[in-house]
Amino acid sequence: MKKTLSCTVAALALMTSAAHAEAITVLVEGGGHSLQQAAADAFTKETGIEVNFVEVPYQGVYDKLSAEIASGTSNYDVATIDVVWNAAFAAHVEDLTDLFTDAVKADIPPALVMDANAGNKMMGMPAWANAEIVFYRKDLWEDPANQTAFKEQFGYDLAPPATWQQWRDMASFFTKDGMYGTVVIGGTSEEWMAEVLQAGSPGVILDDAGNVILDNQAHIDALENYRAPLCLDKSVPDNALEISWGEAQNLFYQGQTAMMKFWAHAYKMTPEDSEITGKVGVAPMIAGSAGIAAIPGPWYNVIPSTSQHKDAARQFISYLVAHNALGIEAPLGLAATNSAYESYMGKPGYEHFGPLMETLSAPATKGRPLSEDYQELVDEAVMPAFQGALECEDNVAELLQDAAATARDILGQ
Repeated sequence: MKKTLSCTVAALALMTSAAHAEAITVLVEGGGHSLQQAAADAFTKETGIEVNFVEVPYQGVYDKLSAEIASGTSNYDVATIDVVWNAAFAAHVEDLTDLFTDAVKADIPPALVMDANAGNKMMGMPAWANAEIVFYRKDLWEDPANQTAFKEQFGYDLAPPATWQQWRDMASFFTKDGMYGTVVIGGTSEEWMAEVLQAGSPGVILDDAGNVILDNQAHIDALENYRAPLCLDKSVPDNALEISWGEAQNLFYQGQTAMMKFWAHAYKMTPEDSEITGKVGVAPMIAGSAGIAAIPGPWYNVIPSTSQHKDAARQFISYLVAHNALGIEAPLGLAATNSAYESYMGKPGYEHFGPLMETLSAPATKGRPLSEDYQELVDEAVMPAFQGALECEDNVAELLQDAAATARDILGQ
């Protein structure tokens, strides 16, 4: 009887605890909601803490969190933010250093750990991450006639491109029969900045001390190489300034290009009616003298300083990183931890995870500078020089010297 009574009391206590459990509210954009819903459901089942998502468009995350900080109100306990906003919010979120145990840090690609370190604290925990990798047409690369002709022309075997020169050679080779080898993206500069890291720069735009390095040799070499398929080889469409990621993706899906560098999640997004469905191969990002490198695209879970349920929010964030693989079945199919990706390695349909992990974990892979002035630097200094170079007339070194001067003016250097 005593044992039964004890069990009953314990059960009642558990029920009472669950009934009075906290609820937390998470501010997130649509794709991020789907990536975290399964883990949130499991978290609620284990802890009794309800998780309510407030889903807004991409820019709405920044706007709503900014408004909450400015007003001192407390609508959100967790916000899932793009890495490009980390610097802007660093002073207004909780320090999560204690959640970054040795085991957690060992399970996260180093570049993602570095991007979490803003304002002398670990301001957020990566929820998922992405990077550009190489996409290519397996049917073209595996064609015996192409393999023979390529080796005769270039002197080495046709395989997925792994270096700058191989990328240019293969782009030139497949520019035939109404198809281009690839594209040069002129609408956004991140793909070029990945090549800056591949060329051995200590960072893009700024070094770790915040000094402008836009005119260092790695930036110059990378921009010369980046524009070569357009300006020298003629292996890409000539309207590069009109092409951004969306246009590049569509040209590949339409069979108008043989390869592209693109965000890894797209591997599972090839339209069923595309002529290249079932013909797509993937490989790690290309390498320069410093090896493989990319600009990662992580999102971070942060706790606003205005949150009234910080303990529950910390539990939620810790649970999500420990159960990171639960988001992989969502449409975007992304995670942040090595163990999450490794748990799907070898499964059909997830062939892109190997190249993505190799790219994210490459020693030269590094995030964009954690500067509140980042977007102004891109808009006012980087893009005019970058797009000017893609007009194929100006001297790259001079363009980047002017860009560096503009950047130093912005930063007061």
